[in-house]
Amino acid sequence: MLADANAGSEQAPFRQRLSSSKRRAAIVATAVDLFARNGFRGTTTRELASAVGVSEPVLYQHFATKRELYTAIVEQMVAQASAAFDQSMCCLKEDCDDRTFFQRLGEIVLNWYLDESRHIRLLLFSALEGHDLADLWHQRATVQFLSFVESHVARRQSEGTFRPGSASLAARAFLGMVCQFGQVWTFYENPAPGLSREEIIGQFVDYFLNGVRRPAAEGEQQ
Repeated sequence: MLADANAGSEQAPFRQRLSSSKRRAAIVATAVDLFARNGFRGTTTRELASAVGVSEPVLYQHFATKRELYTAIVEQMVAQASAAFDQSMCCLKEDCDDRTFFQRLGEIVLNWYLDESRHIRLLLFSALEGHDLADLWHQRATVQFLSFVESHVARRQSEGTFRPGSASLAARAFLGMVCQFGQVWTFYENPAPGLSREEIIGQFVDYFLNGVRRPAAEGEQQ
């Protein structure tokens, strides 16, 4: 079963007949909306089928198990995130300066939090309720994204520009600032007053690359 629903099913009101692929896409889109609003346990197959405009048996024809539906949702999320990532990062050359690299990277992450808040809620519900979607997302997207950032940090470490240490921790340090800020903004509507998204990321990049201490004047002891 996709969720805890009653065994019976009722035919949903007639709606325009869609092709199998379009119907499947409609189910995924509706599932994202309902799961993000009510959680996985709070959404029944009857509610999902009704919102899509099909009966529960028709729903099962497209997705026989929850994992099939979760996989389709993750594939959609990965495709959307990858498109945004590729569009924003494709113009960056491998040897671009660090400030440009992390500025563009941070904007992608923050925009994803603020413009795709349904996906954030979906992943949090999944983690809290013990569903597979969070693990699927981690396998399909998070690991690859972290590896991309780590490879940049590791390369700069090998060139002597970044201090030695764990490239993984350094990558997570930067992403952690942006992700935590994105969550606070999304769930508590608490943005930084008077700052644009670009300015916010610019300050995070500065803190990451230079630290928060002011440079010591010549002869001044820190």
